[in-house]
Amino acid sequence: MKALFLTAIGQTALREIEKPKPGPNEVLLKIGMVGFCGGDLNGFKGLFELQEYPNILGHEVGGTIEEMGSLVPTTFKIGNKVTVYPYLNCGKCISCKKGRRNACQDNKTMGVRRPGAMTSYIAISWKDLFVSSQLSLKELALVEPLTVGFHAAARGSVSSQDRVAVIGCGIVGMGAIASAVNSGAEVIAIDIDETKLEIAKKIGVAHTINTSNENLHDALMRITNDDGPDVIIEAVGNAITYRAAVDEVAYTGRVVCIGYAKSAVEFNTGIFVRKEIEILGSRNCTDEFPKVIAYLEAGKFPVEEVISKVVSLNDAGAALADWAVNPKGITKIMVDFNL
Repeated sequence: MKALFLTAIGQTALREIEKPKPGPNEVLLKIGMVGFCGGDLNGFKGLFELQEYPNILGHEVGGTIEEMGSLVPTTFKIGNKVTVYPYLNCGKCISCKKGRRNACQDNKTMGVRRPGAMTSYIAISWKDLFVSSQLSLKELALVEPLTVGFHAAARGSVSSQDRVAVIGCGIVGMGAIASAVNSGAEVIAIDIDETKLEIAKKIGVAHTINTSNENLHDALMRITNDDGPDVIIEAVGNAITYRAAVDEVAYTGRVVCIGYAKSAVEFNTGIFVRKEIEILGSRNCTDEFPKVIAYLEAGKFPVEEVISKVVSLNDAGAALADWAVNPKGITKIMVDFNL
């Protein structure tokens, strides 16, 4: 069977691999849909420090159980539609010992530091599966990136009392927006792409700011009565947006950082002290998979609008390369294994 490998910076290849056989605690998963994520894009561009080459891409998965190992619980059935928790933690480091396996020091995410799901079948532990009888394979492939945004909102302790600004309306930023809206917060979506801001409106944001034609500071001051947002979630990963998050957050506010900045960022640290702000990192997710599945099952998310392009496995490498050159208007590219 074919698999899409990221072979080196800027290079992909379709290679033949053997169909796996599930172990006693594993299922054989027939892959239906896999999403490309921003990490895949940055790995392709050589901007993701954790990416290992060569590697089979793919950790945003919608699939169907085709075969089960002898020790898989009977609560799972052949034909179940599932998504996959793609992170592998060591269980030994200080993060794992504290119960925060999402921040494992030796985390191995599928497609990044171990083989991913951009192929026809994978064998995977039943413990990493989440079943939904209501969601399509396309929707199930959206669960993982949305959990990353949901986790960021949780890190920021977002509540209905907060004004929350999300900088960056890619799919992870959309997850943060969705979680904040779902919490009853007043949400401000910030991006340079009007298409993405229109999608954010469908999720339920109260305000949008297009910084390609509007001054960010002036707009936030107008919206927040000169206070600034209580929480700012940075979901872009560059020096300008990192500094903006710190500069614009309210006194005693919270800044949550998801994006990997591609270079060092300089701060006037006096702002940290004067404002007495909290600056929080946010990595992967913890218990958000069931929450996101329930959210999607409730029909609250504009699934079709966020999927910018659907391609076959044969065309997946070219789609990734094109995304690297022409990112405007792209929120989510999915690979359909039935094409």
